[in-house]
Amino acid sequence: ASKMEEILSDGRFSRVARDPRFWEMPEKERKVKIDKRFRAMFHDKKFKLKYTVDKRGRPVNYSSAENLRKFYALSESDSDLSEGDSKELKVKKKKKKKAKGKGEGDS
Repeated sequence: ASKMEEILSDGRFSRVARDPRFWEMPEKERKVKIDKRFRAMFHDKKFKLKYTVDKRGRPVNYSSAENLRKFYALSESDSDLSEGDSKELKVKKKKKKKAKGKGEGDS
């Protein structure tokens, strides 16, 4: 860390710390947003390739699904909608269970 501080204190490289071109990209901006129409690519077998060797021929246990998750994310508006839908389904299920419970108690 001290070596990096020396480099940044050098006048020739001081702009590196201030220049946004050299900043690390935020996590939420790093991934490409896709909408819910394409969410099947995360779990569909047609999109998953299994690799046994890497590009240099070394054995590896790796699949392309990991890359998909690394570079793509469902857009927030769609994921919020899907979460809302799942919450509504849970509420409906709870209401049905309560209705069944009352019916069983009466008989």
